[in-house]
Amino acid sequence: MTEQQGEAGRIHIDSDWKEEAAREKEKLAEKERDAEAKKAESGDVGPGGAPPFMELVNLMAMQAMYALGGMQGPSGENIPPNPIAAKHHIDLLEVLSIKTKGNLTDDEHKALDAVLYELRMVYVQMTTGAVPPGGPIPEGDPLA
Repeated sequence: MTEQQGEAGRIHIDSDWKEEAAREKEKLAEKERDAEAKKAESGDVGPGGAPPFMELVNLMAMQAMYALGGMQGPSGENIPPNPIAAKHHIDLLEVLSIKTKGNLTDDEHKALDAVLYELRMVYVQMTTGAVPPGGPIPEGDPLA
């Protein structure tokens, strides 16, 4: 290969091209950050693309409801209550409430408090036979 052919085969990149590529890269990164922020605000995902907080609360509440006997098995049979497991799952939700204090939105805080209250009332009714404040749990209530 001659010296002329070697220089002709090289790619010449100037500083303008590098600056334009850097600007494009920044624009794409900004669009991605904006899209992620919109998803987080809408409640579809949590910070960093994680599932929303209420999904975790619902998962834990479902475990407590299952242990309280508020769920049916796959063939429709009633699942017997398990007070020890129910208390464990309710206590886990309380730990979550304590550990996230001051870091939740108002809606998340209210929802977590409401879930804890309802689960505790059903637990008390199940273990003591006492009627919770506000009267007995209605038959159609999924926690009944």
